[in-house]
Amino acid sequence: MSSVNFREKKQSKAVSINNLSHFYGNGENKKKVLNEVCFSIEKGELVLLKGPSGCGKTTLLTLIGALRTCQSGDLTVLNNQLNGASRKTRQLLRRNIGMIFQGHNLLRCLTAEQNVQMGADLLKGYSYLQRREIARKWLCAVGLEDQSRKLPSDLSGGQKQRVAIARALSAKPKLLLADEPTSALDSFTGREIVSLLRKLAKEQKCSVLMVTHDPRISDMADRILNMEDGRVFDALGELR
Repeated sequence: MSSVNFREKKQSKAVSINNLSHFYGNGENKKKVLNEVCFSIEKGELVLLKGPSGCGKTTLLTLIGALRTCQSGDLTVLNNQLNGASRKTRQLLRRNIGMIFQGHNLLRCLTAEQNVQMGADLLKGYSYLQRREIARKWLCAVGLEDQSRKLPSDLSGGQKQRVAIARALSAKPKLLLADEPTSALDSFTGREIVSLLRKLAKEQKCSVLMVTHDPRISDMADRILNMEDGRVFDALGELR
C-alpha cells in the first residue's frame, strides 16, 4: 500500500464509501452490523447521521476514523483507501481526523487547557507557546475560558463535552467525526456548538459527520442521513 499523501487533489469528496460491510463474531455468532453502505461527504459539508441505538452508527464512525480495520467494500477517506491499508497508514490518517466521543476521554490528571493542548500538540511547526495559545483560543470558542485550570473532576458533564470538542478542533482536522456531541448540552449551548462546527466546515473546508439523536439541530445540517439495520438512507428514504 502506498504511503499517505495529504496533498490537495482535484477531488471534492472527503469521504467516499461503496458497498461497505462489517461483521462482528465468527461462525454461528457472526453478525453483519453494516450492510453494503454507500454514501459520500463533500469537503466543507456538515452531515448528520441519525438512527436507533444499535443500528451501526458508531461502528461506521470508527471505520471512517481509521480506528477499525475495513473488512469489506471501498472506504476512501481524505483520498486514502482504507480497505487493505497498513496500520501506519491508518495512524498517519488519524492525525488529520478529529474525533469527539460520547465519553469525553479526557485525561483526569490534566487541566482543561492541557487536555485541549493535546490536540494542538499534533500540529507540526508550532512552538509550545503557540500550541498553548491555540488551546486557549478553542477553549474560549466553546465558552470555557474561565475553566481552563480545572481538572475534569471539577467540571460538569456538559463542560467536559465542550473540552473534548475544543481538543478535537485544536488539531485543525480536515475531517471531524462526532458521536452525540450535543447530548450533554442544553439547547442553547448545543446550537452554539453546532454553529461553531458549521463555521469550521465552511471556512476551513473541514467536513463534519455527526451522529446524533438531537432534533434541535436538524435545521443546521447541509444534509441528513438515516441509518437502520446497518443500512444508510437519505432524507427521502432512498437507499444510499
